Amino acid sequence: MNLYKKEILKIKDDCYSNQWQLDTVIGLRNYININYKENLNLDLFSRIRFVSKYHLLRLFKRYYGQTPNQYLIDRRIEMAKEYIKKGLSVSETCYEVGFESLSSFSSLFKRKTGFTPKAFQKSNFR
Repeated sequence: MNLYKKEILKIKDDCYSNQWQLDTVIGLRNYININYKENLNLDLFSRIRFVSKYHLLRLFKRYYGQTPNQYLIDRRIEMAKEYIKKGLSVSETCYEVGFESLSSFSSLFKRKTGFTPKAFQKSNFR
């Protein structure tokens, strides 16, 4: 093992001392990325990762700077932008990315992007 690799491993151990924690939050993030359309919540996440929901919440926030629910919303908004760009209507997009209410989708979309879904749709067809 060369000096460079030893230093990298030392830095990794200093910054990310607990591999189990890393595996847990990375696994949860991957699960959210794949299943963002589903009805996801903290109870489900804790059952999937076999850890207390409060501990999972703290871990995810420590490593990603946001809660799993905040990450899920961001993921859904990013996918909604892709669906709108592909030509889906706002209501189709809303339900396709996992939101249950068009009004909550519209308000979250505007808060995250600065545009209403309809304005975003119009700006992408010009």
